[in-house]
Amino acid sequence: MTTQTTQTTQTARTTQTARATQVLRAAHEAGVGPAGAAAAPAEESSAGQRPRLDFARSAPKAFRALVGFDAAARAGLDPALVELIQIRASHLNHCAYCLHMHTSDARRAGESEERLHMVAVWREARHFFTAREQAALALTEAVTLVAERGVPDEVYAEAAAHFGDEELGRVLALIFAINTWNRVALATAKRAGTDERRR
Repeated sequence: MTTQTTQTTQTARTTQTARATQVLRAAHEAGVGPAGAAAAPAEESSAGQRPRLDFARSAPKAFRALVGFDAAARAGLDPALVELIQIRASHLNHCAYCLHMHTSDARRAGESEERLHMVAVWREARHFFTAREQAALALTEAVTLVAERGVPDEVYAEAAAHFGDEELGRVLALIFAINTWNRVALATAKRAGTDERRR
């Protein structure tokens, strides 16, 4: 690992820790729970339909459970890898809200614009990503699109070759978590660019 990569990883970890502290403090002050649950009221849709519910307020126990699951999944994982997984799943699920959130987080953590632009086409730009990152991205795609062809043995085996059992378990859990967050954002019509964690 190069000195620059080590510094970037250390900066990312520091930023992630600071962000988590900020989010938890804001959530505590709002009296709702972790992950900035104090969302603004749902906005009226352009079609004049009834605003969609605020999931954090309407299902607070489920929301807090999901926040806890997400936190447990990412614990100990490389912050850069965490963002790559979340970005790729959000691409596949067409979740603009989460995609904006996680590309913004990645930039703040020191991720390069080049790599961010290449995530969606990583198979054609493998030299931008490590073998571990490629294995995680392939697994992210397979799990996210599980209804198409399941999780192929070769994809799982490649991931298992790069991650020990405990780490692979956390990678899988993170993939499960971001897919759930994507569905929460899409079902409740979250608007990209309105990251409620920072309100």
